[in-house]
Amino acid sequence: MAEPRLIRDYRTVLAARLPAELAEEVADGLEQTYRHHLAAGRDPQAAAEAAVAEFGAAETITAAITEVSPARHAARILLAAGPLVGGCWALVLINAHAWTWPVPILARLAFGATLAVVIALLVVAAFSARYRTTERTAAAALIGLAVLDLTLPGALVLPGVLQGWPVALAAALSLARATFAARAWRRIHST
Repeated sequence: MAEPRLIRDYRTVLAARLPAELAEEVADGLEQTYRHHLAAGRDPQAAAEAAVAEFGAAETITAAITEVSPARHAARILLAAGPLVGGCWALVLINAHAWTWPVPILARLAFGATLAVVIALLVVAAFSARYRTTERTAAAALIGLAVLDLTLPGALVLPGVLQGWPVALAAALSLARATFAARAWRRIHST
């Protein structure tokens, strides 16, 4: 027996919006619901309509899966932590009069541009309605954030340019965030 078009269209939406494993898992649930309605004596079209009505629209299902994705969760945590970590580094750099340091303008611009791109990627990952967009932008942001969080401590703390407990706190927060980013990246790519 051929699968009703409604079920095929549902599967197409799932395949377009979710990774294959998740799409197949959801489609299996829909298929079971469809077969349940067939077994209850409904004709194939009525069973398909009842299954979709009971199961929920594909768009609703994919939005719900996106809402609880590890990528979205990580992006939201990192956006919330950003002001704390950034504020600590800002205080350290202001107290050290970092604007007087002989840092090339291109290095300053590159750091600032990278930070702006990472923040933009985190915002997209935190609020996108599409699973793949959330996953890809979060993965890119996590890599960028880990690089940034390793750059400041690596360039300023390890060589002894900056010292003291505020610097140690800022460096510790950066390293903790970089560790979180690495673990989140692994979680995203294990699904």
